[in-house]
Amino acid sequence: MDTARTGTHYDELETRSADARAAWIAGALPAQMARAKALPGYAETLAEVDPEAITSAEALSALPVLRKARLGRAQAGDPPFGGYTTRPASGFAHVFQSPGPIYEPGGDAHDWWRMGRFLHACGVGVDDIVQNCFGYHLTPAGMIFESGARAVGAAVLPAGTGQTELQVRAAADIGSTAYAGTPDYLKVILDKADEMGERLRLTRAAVGGGALFPSLRQEYADRGIACLQCYATADLGNIAYESAAMEGMILDEHVLVEIVTPGTGDPVPAGEVGEVVVTTLNPDYPLIRFATGDLSAVMPGESPCGRTNMRIRGWMGRADQTTKIKGMFVRPEQVAALVARHDEIGKARVIALREGEMDAMTVQVEAEGGDPAAFEASVAELLKMRGRVEVVQPGSLPRDGLVIEDRRKYD
Repeated sequence: MDTARTGTHYDELETRSADARAAWIAGALPAQMARAKALPGYAETLAEVDPEAITSAEALSALPVLRKARLGRAQAGDPPFGGYTTRPASGFAHVFQSPGPIYEPGGDAHDWWRMGRFLHACGVGVDDIVQNCFGYHLTPAGMIFESGARAVGAAVLPAGTGQTELQVRAAADIGSTAYAGTPDYLKVILDKADEMGERLRLTRAAVGGGALFPSLRQEYADRGIACLQCYATADLGNIAYESAAMEGMILDEHVLVEIVTPGTGDPVPAGEVGEVVVTTLNPDYPLIRFATGDLSAVMPGESPCGRTNMRIRGWMGRADQTTKIKGMFVRPEQVAALVARHDEIGKARVIALREGEMDAMTVQVEAEGGDPAAFEASVAELLKMRGRVEVVQPGSLPRDGLVIEDRRKYD
């Protein structure tokens, strides 16, 4: 990676001492707690909380965890945001919909999702054209990365997903220098460029929304593309990101992260694997102890790149069976909806696989009779992606409680 582009940090917050960061949090967190307490969504859970007493991540640990299921129920009763935002929907630049459905606000203030910090760590700046291959329709990923690109002064080609031949044509004609998107779609573009005889100018990749396997990162490096990954969600924006040191993921400066025993709010001992719980300091959308459902662990020490914030080991699986495939979450309730739709199906199991360097999905259904084509159409509609459907005999699927099985290897 070009060290001239990454030798400086995004701002002075990244290199603060532990004492300076703790003092800043001690001032910012009570103000955020006061904003949250005033919102209808927190009327029950924070009613007895003194915001001035919540000055650290340790103090947060006594508060209830906010889970996506609760957020979804609140949104159903008080659409679209469930009483968890400090503005009405009309006060935001965008309103997004994620599977569930869950609705998220989007702002147009400078670096609203805090993705600029990650893109800067990738070496993206004013001389770059970012080919943004995250989706722009309904879900916020495309706008999240576009906001980050604007924050570092880069131009953006809002490419979205699919139409790979046109993606190659545009990248070649425009001279795109950086890619933003899921880890495996870049390979699709590069392979298509090879097939078309086009030489692209991409030298950097900022990826998220799926696992970046070491073999895939090495393939990009062999092509002269430095690839780093971030950990972000539609609700929270950027949570953590890699730097050129590639030793764990460094926390963003405007979130607090706790690692807790899955299904509880109890912090695990330092270094142990647990569920990632995030409190954001975004004043527009103050999510307090929001459970991501993801597993990770705290890493000791500081990054060799000079950034001093806490590091986590990155994504280490799901605390529940919800699984990300092709950049989209598949949830147990979606599998249940598939079974409920077809009388012929008694049981179903989603299997996440790797085929080459790409995610793939097989859906096994126990059924006698029925139309496999109708099953495939329902899979595409309910799971929001296409997958191979295998009809198996009743009683042949394991009775182990799993409806989503991840067979991908991450090492």
